[in-house]
Amino acid sequence: MSAANDIQTLIATELHDYDPDAGNIRSVGQVAPMPADWHRLLLAEFRAALIEPHAVETLFPGGMTETCWAVTQSNGAYRVIYIPWAELFSLAVESKYGPVDIGVHGDAVSVFGSIH
Repeated sequence: MSAANDIQTLIATELHDYDPDAGNIRSVGQVAPMPADWHRLLLAEFRAALIEPHAVETLFPGGMTETCWAVTQSNGAYRVIYIPWAELFSLAVESKYGPVDIGVHGDAVSVFGSIH
């Protein structure tokens, strides 16, 4: 199985297990829990932003670069990437040098929800 397929499986499992009606116990990218309608909108927008995972050179603090995987299209400022060596998703800001990790890490939907 390829890395792209493995990442798609992780995301598919996460989407399958995400319960928008559990908004009263799940706070995604927010301090306070959000209502179920907010979670449903988040899931719809996340699904619409998903792309076929592809490798991208990503800049990390300290000037380190690593190959990661873009999993969402850019909204002009941000995109969600997968960091294989950390086995987690990250929010990356777009720059003229490519994506830059900004330290927002976790599951894919939560990372995406942090800017929702």
